[in-house]
Amino acid sequence: MNVAFRRATPSDFPDVRRITRDAYLKAGHFAADHPYMGVLEDVEHRADHAQVWLAETGGCAVAAVTLTFAGQPYSEIAQEGELEFRMLAVDPSCQGAGLGGTVVRAIVEHARQLPGIGAISITSAPFMERAHALYRSLGFRRAPDRDWYVPGEDVLLWVFTLKL
Repeated sequence: MNVAFRRATPSDFPDVRRITRDAYLKAGHFAADHPYMGVLEDVEHRADHAQVWLAETGGCAVAAVTLTFAGQPYSEIAQEGELEFRMLAVDPSCQGAGLGGTVVRAIVEHARQLPGIGAISITSAPFMERAHALYRSLGFRRAPDRDWYVPGEDVLLWVFTLKL
């Protein structure tokens, strides 16, 4: 499958919103009325404060992800010299075809081209076992010393990193 990975434009935002919302809801990560769903769906805000990327195949949007760097508003864990990716979502109708891995590999290749970037970081909830297997298969390693709790909640998030 030929997949193009590119920066999303405003005309892509409805697809990014749909893919992200549908993927998170299908996975059961959040209920539709959970406050974080509003954050996920506000693609315009994300694009103003981070980089929103889109994966396409055959001219159709199939996945989306947000890239950010240390000190930027959407960065939760990135340290200096790291690219952080967040909100990776694959259209539920396309899941199971390896698109998540394709997107993460594209992120790695993109990061290797960025001056001053020597690592990639990602946060994941402990129950996201399929994501953990994917990250490990691509060389990411747990960084438990960087795990953190969602502010105001008793929700532990794990950190994975990849040295480039």
